Amino acid sequence: MDLEDLGLSRQELGYSGFNEIGTSIFTVYEAASQEGWVFLMYRAIDSFPRWRSYFYFITLIFFLAWLVKNVFIAVIIETFAEIRVQFQQMWGSRSSTTSTATTQMFHEDAAGGWQLVAVDVNKPQGRAPACLQKMMRSSVFHMFILSMVAVDVIVAASNYYKGENFKRQYDEFYLAEVAFTVLFDLEALLKIWCLGFTGYISSSLHKFELLLVIGTTLHIYPDLYHSQFTYFQVLRVVRLIKISPALEDFVYKIFGPGKKLGSLVVFTASLLIVMSAISLQMFCFVEELDRFTTFPRAFMSMFQILTQEGWVDVMDQTLNAVGHMWAPVVAIYFILYHLFATLILLSLFVAVILDNLELDEDLKKLKQLKQSEANADTKEKLPLRLRIFEKFPNRPQMVKISKLPSDFTVPKIRESFMKQFIDRQQQDTSCLLRRLPSASSSSCDHSKRSGIEENKYIDQKLRKSVFSIRARNLLEKETAINKILRACTRQRMLSGSFEGQPAKERSILSVQHHIRQERRSLRHGSNSQRISRGKSLETLTQDHSNTVRYRNAQREDSEIKMIQEKKEQAEMKRKVQEEELRENHPYFDKPLFIVGREHRFRNFCRVVVRARFNASKTDPVTGAVKNTKYHQLYDLLGLVTYLDWVMIIVTICSCISMMFESPFRRVMHAPTLQIAEYVFVIFMSIELNLKIMADGLFFTPTAVIRDFGGVMDIFIYLVSLIFLCWMPQNVPAKSGAQLLMVLRCLRPLRIFKLVPQMRKVVRELFSGFKEIFLVSILLLTLMLVFASFGVQLFAGKLAKCNDPHIISREDCHGIFRINVSVSKNLNLKLRPGEKKPGFWVPRVWANPRNFNFDNVGNAMLALFEVLSLKGWVEVRDVIIHRVGPIHGIYIHVFVFLGCMIGLTLFVGVVIANFNENKGTALLTVDQRRWEDLKSRLKIAQPLHLPPRPDNDGFRAKMYDITQHPFFKRTIAVLVLAQSVLLSVKWDAADPVTVPLATMSVVFTFIFVLEVTMKIIAMSPSGFWQSRRNRYDLLVTSLGVIWVILHFALLNAYTYMMGACVIVFRFFSICGKHVTLKMLLLTVVVSMYKSFFIIVGMFLLLLCYAFAGVVLFGTVKYGENINRHANFSSAGKAITVLFRIVTGEDWNKIMHDCMVQPPFCTPDNSTYWKTDCGNYAGALMYFCSFYVIIAYIMLNLLVAIIVENFSLFYSTEEDQLLSYNDLRHFQIIWNMVDDKREGVIPTFRVKFLLRLLRGRLEVDLDKDKLLFKHMCYEMERLHNGGDVTFHDVLSMLSYRSVDIRKSLQLEELLAREQLEYTIEEEVAKQTIRMWLKKCLKRIRAKQQQSCSIIHSLRESQQQELSRFLNPPSIETTQPSEDMNAINQDNSAQPETSSQQQLLSPTLSDRGGYRQDSADAGKPQRKFGQWRLPSAPKPISHSVSSVNLRFGGRSTMKSVVCKMNPMSDAASCGSEVKKWWTRQLTVESDESGEDLLDI
Repeated sequence: MDLEDLGLSRQELGYSGFNEIGTSIFTVYEAASQEGWVFLMYRAIDSFPRWRSYFYFITLIFFLAWLVKNVFIAVIIETFAEIRVQFQQMWGSRSSTTSTATTQMFHEDAAGGWQLVAVDVNKPQGRAPACLQKMMRSSVFHMFILSMVAVDVIVAASNYYKGENFKRQYDEFYLAEVAFTVLFDLEALLKIWCLGFTGYISSSLHKFELLLVIGTTLHIYPDLYHSQFTYFQVLRVVRLIKISPALEDFVYKIFGPGKKLGSLVVFTASLLIVMSAISLQMFCFVEELDRFTTFPRAFMSMFQILTQEGWVDVMDQTLNAVGHMWAPVVAIYFILYHLFATLILLSLFVAVILDNLELDEDLKKLKQLKQSEANADTKEKLPLRLRIFEKFPNRPQMVKISKLPSDFTVPKIRESFMKQFIDRQQQDTSCLLRRLPSASSSSCDHSKRSGIEENKYIDQKLRKSVFSIRARNLLEKETAINKILRACTRQRMLSGSFEGQPAKERSILSVQHHIRQERRSLRHGSNSQRISRGKSLETLTQDHSNTVRYRNAQREDSEIKMIQEKKEQAEMKRKVQEEELRENHPYFDKPLFIVGREHRFRNFCRVVVRARFNASKTDPVTGAVKNTKYHQLYDLLGLVTYLDWVMIIVTICSCISMMFESPFRRVMHAPTLQIAEYVFVIFMSIELNLKIMADGLFFTPTAVIRDFGGVMDIFIYLVSLIFLCWMPQNVPAKSGAQLLMVLRCLRPLRIFKLVPQMRKVVRELFSGFKEIFLVSILLLTLMLVFASFGVQLFAGKLAKCNDPHIISREDCHGIFRINVSVSKNLNLKLRPGEKKPGFWVPRVWANPRNFNFDNVGNAMLALFEVLSLKGWVEVRDVIIHRVGPIHGIYIHVFVFLGCMIGLTLFVGVVIANFNENKGTALLTVDQRRWEDLKSRLKIAQPLHLPPRPDNDGFRAKMYDITQHPFFKRTIAVLVLAQSVLLSVKWDAADPVTVPLATMSVVFTFIFVLEVTMKIIAMSPSGFWQSRRNRYDLLVTSLGVIWVILHFALLNAYTYMMGACVIVFRFFSICGKHVTLKMLLLTVVVSMYKSFFIIVGMFLLLLCYAFAGVVLFGTVKYGENINRHANFSSAGKAITVLFRIVTGEDWNKIMHDCMVQPPFCTPDNSTYWKTDCGNYAGALMYFCSFYVIIAYIMLNLLVAIIVENFSLFYSTEEDQLLSYNDLRHFQIIWNMVDDKREGVIPTFRVKFLLRLLRGRLEVDLDKDKLLFKHMCYEMERLHNGGDVTFHDVLSMLSYRSVDIRKSLQLEELLAREQLEYTIEEEVAKQTIRMWLKKCLKRIRAKQQQSCSIIHSLRESQQQELSRFLNPPSIETTQPSEDMNAINQDNSAQPETSSQQQLLSPTLSDRGGYRQDSADAGKPQRKFGQWRLPSAPKPISHSVSSVNLRFGGRSTMKSVVCKMNPMSDAASCGSEVKKWWTRQLTVESDESGEDLLDI
């Protein structure tokens, strides 16, 4: 087919398209606003392959409209919250809300002073009798009035249009209105009579009631009936809010503090007025443009842009009118206004509503305690399906024993039997044990001695119990440790370690450590000790306030511990109840009351049902879980059990089979599609049977039907089974068989039950159902008010003849010619003599096709469509044209209230519920910062940057060049310059394309050079460690491949590939700037965390798509149901539903699916032969889908983005650990972890901590104890095993915050217990090391003596052995060692004539029994050696003794030289007697030995 260029100008073609970079940016922004994007996609489908258009526009909507746009909301919310926190810190906490029924007034007391006294405004102050005042204050009277208001609302909602000939002024509705008005007037007069006029108008609620009374009284005047005073009548429904206290509190919470919301409304109105005036002055002179001729028209146009409904039409008409020259300036003007109004102004409304829903800091802590206590209470009771067994009598089963009792071990006695004989005194003992005074009671004042004496009786009673001994030992140990810590802290304070330091700023670790030490010292110290130090009065006052504060904290500790004990007791009580039911009821925990509890078949079913993949390996020594190489894949495989994995696969295959079904290829007549149906039913039957036999059906603790998911599983199975057994051949429309086919479409919801994370998504959806329900009631109330008003004013007035030239109904007959447009997107002008194409149609007098206000039902439907901001411009134009311009205020007020407050209220409530489910709604500012810090630390990873080479060679120079900031900025500029090349279309036929591609080739070679330099500088292994480097290498490799293909082929495909490479290269620039990286991380983390929410949205989309094929698969084409958008197959239905998610003309598609005879052809035999729609089905189908997806699911995405944005958005003073701190830690870790494995040995942690500087620095001179605590915590973590990057970072984060402010209750209790244990163990280690050092010094002093003793002992032993053995005392030549010793001794000066030798005492009897191998070891005990003095001085050998360890100077030579004239036998006996005598004497002496500790 040949295409012909019509030669149309840009103004005729329109300003949407992708021909130039300017119009392309304009078109992308237009599509990202979700206005008119679907028509652009349909045009692309007609020109390009379908998959390319779908992929481009769906990803554009997802990233720009759903992620990036919501980042703006996150920015505004976080900024508003930060400003609120700053003002709260400046001005104090927000004022507490007071009741509307009380006020405070100044009264003078008896002493002449003034004081505030609470005054009840409802206190009777009028002149009415007491009986009337009592009646007015009674609840019966209030309920009667509210019931009358409800009846009045029902009567007003029953009004409808009865035709033109019906007289409307004095019908039954008017008479009812007169009666109700008189009744409410009497109510107001009665209250004024009882309360007095001053007391009556002092209440804001009474002021509102008085306004309604005056307005409705004027409304019943015949001339003012069905006028603007109808507002007062329909506003009576607001009084029904008083019926529900929860709804009243919710409304007061949102609208009570009306200053912020009211100021924002005033600001919005002022912005609209200013921008309307500016637009009026800019475009009032433009010809052929009637949107800005007057101020009301300009205001309506700017308001239309604010609501985003048809804002593209306003802009396009203005661009076409101003001409091609001024079109870019006008487009920028409208885009900036739209950007500010939709992204900033509407986000401010969300921020204000979230701020109104925010609680005070103290209330948050109180609610945390209450919520923990409530959770403990709920865990105490068993489910109702299990408590039903308590209604039956106990029947414990007896076992008949056929063997001898001696063949069995002694069984355990049942607890339920022994509970009858437990003494109540143990319970009293446990209660008294909790009341035992803590260690801090020892520091009480003398005024509290009476309390201590009172506790003596308790202590004496506890001494009789076994438990009291253990408790007393624990208290004594705790008191001793506290005394040591308190003494150490006091010593440091007195020595000036806390104050008087140099001006160097202390690290946050040091500050928090001193805060905790001071807190413990103040908590356990006494006031008298602090007073005795001679402090000033101000210091004493401050110490007293600190003591009071810490005592309050101690009271909070007791509450936390009490709640924790309550939880443990609840869990224990629940287990005891379950065990009692198991023991006393034989049918308890028996599946189907048939299979035994421990039957082999049941155990086999349990094994099959609970089998799960587990590849985690634990260290047998430390017990730590080892990280495997593919741990993420293994975690995915272990997400669910094997059986659930099988059912997930079967369910997915069944859904794929259902996607091939259509009205023209039905499962009843397609055997290939029936295979998947049979497989699904068979596998689900096996699954349910296994689970029922393993866990039970209903009356077991882990039953299949224990929650809504189990009910849904059984329902889906029964529907599938009935359909498979029935398999109807003919399915009439609106029949039970068609309903069964619709229910069969719920099959994809099985994935919600099988995947735990999907169940979490459902829980997040339905857990906040209460608040969402309250918001829905408020919006329904708003719709009811405006619907009733619309029926009163517009019923029957919107009908008109379809021929615009006919005004009266009598003339509306015959036929006329209607013109049609050739294209919606082309601005073609008729040439002279040309006529628009058209056709002849009959004239009809009727309401507008999509809406009317003839009754409240139709009015509510029209306003619901308007509330979604779709179709309201058409409603406005019709009302203005057919009723009057003044009535345009009606729809503008409703759109403003519904859009600015109603929809933003939905967003705020969903975000608040999401935060509450995540546990962040009740967090204080410090706790939220701590949670954000923990999330940031989980994302943080070690730097994948290798260290600089040690030498100054070529690699080191390359390293310095590649890491220089100038080099990085140059690369970023080159990336941007290459991206600019895509501003011109690369067409193979265009000669400009070749130089552009050549320039891109040059840029590619530059990037190849960059990668080469980095590889040389970092080494290939070091370069590969960084993910960013891998991405750069991948893009560069693709660029090289493109260069080769480009010069080889040089066609359109190579140009497309080159453009894709440039786009991929452009994304690398996001990681080169801090702010861009922060936003990119927000989007990426949001996508990761919202993965299951997106999957849940797709599953809902799939269910509705299957149902849409059954209900509307054959509907005839209409205004929006066409060849692109229809329900003929599941694939097309998914695209239509995705369009509805964005809100693109969803109401028009719904009305096309409501088509009824005579505008269609019905068929009662089968639904696939008719082209009619389903009115009720379309109403429920489209409204439910739009509410669930657009109002709830998409707002969950907003909540996730807001949560993740707070992780990365925080100022330096707001962060607990700044980015600089994390970066510094990453650099230090990179220095210590030389193998780049992410783990280091425990002993390297000390080296790492010493290298830290800045806020994470640990000064060993001041904080040596903190250093010990941190090191021991790391050693204790994995029992001395290796620690990871996140282990050390988590320890530093805990040490750098004030855990009292930042941690939640359970985490705080666990952390304080851990730190107390660490301090206790470090104190023990310190004492042990001190004792060892003392022993070491003592041993060092005695080492010389021990060496002398040891040498002489061995010398005497060897001489004795040589003397006792005759062969060894022959005259032989002395050995070389002895000669050397003798020479050494001869060189020394002679000693005194009387030489004393030493002998070992009995206390050191183990010394001489050691063998020669232990001779060199130091001895722990010592004694004195004694020998009788010689009569003559010894010539050379005994003159001086050279003594050392391991010396072998023999005892034999010494003795022989002492007695040279005696023979061997006498000499031996004499020495033997002397030795024996010495040992006997020394055995009676008691040597004071040093203890071996």
